[in-house]
Amino acid sequence: MKRCPWAKNDLAVHYHDTEWGVPVHDDRLFFEFLILEGAQAGLSWDTILAKRENYRRAFANFEPAKVARFSDAKLEKLLLDPGIIRNRLKIFSAVTNAKAFIAVQKEFGSFDKYVWDFVGGKSINGKRKTISDVPARTDISDALSKDLRKRGFKFVGSTIMYAFMQATGLVNDHLTTCFQYKDIARETRNTHQK
Repeated sequence: MKRCPWAKNDLAVHYHDTEWGVPVHDDRLFFEFLILEGAQAGLSWDTILAKRENYRRAFANFEPAKVARFSDAKLEKLLLDPGIIRNRLKIFSAVTNAKAFIAVQKEFGSFDKYVWDFVGGKSINGKRKTISDVPARTDISDALSKDLRKRGFKFVGSTIMYAFMQATGLVNDHLTTCFQYKDIARETRNTHQK
């Protein structure tokens, strides 16, 4: 079975085969990826995947309303948690992002509606043949990043947002040689034809 070349260990293979690039429509999962992609900045995704369950425990299973109420004392305690990335700015940004996320939900009815509008409601088919064809950012990730920053979000630079778009299926960047490429393209096509 041919996969994207970045899926090299068991955790990454499972994530690649079951989640990466599959279109997301669940706000809690969007918030999870927003926090995890921000935490990943400057690190490898494998590092974050290995700590994902610890993040779920530390950040109330990524329930935005609960994270928005975290006190500074709670955040200071999280700085001592070896199960997550102990970066003050990243940890404290989770509360800021939770509050901004809730504001987007109130304005648009859901974060799902807000974020899918950036791609016209339909997953972009990347049609990448090699890993070198995959961009680090695009005009759409630039626009999403700019709008999120305007709304007060942190750790949402264009490169982070492009990784977020890939993870949540806003773009299908499985290589065309990968078994997941056609499955996700077909699933996306069928979903939008209904």
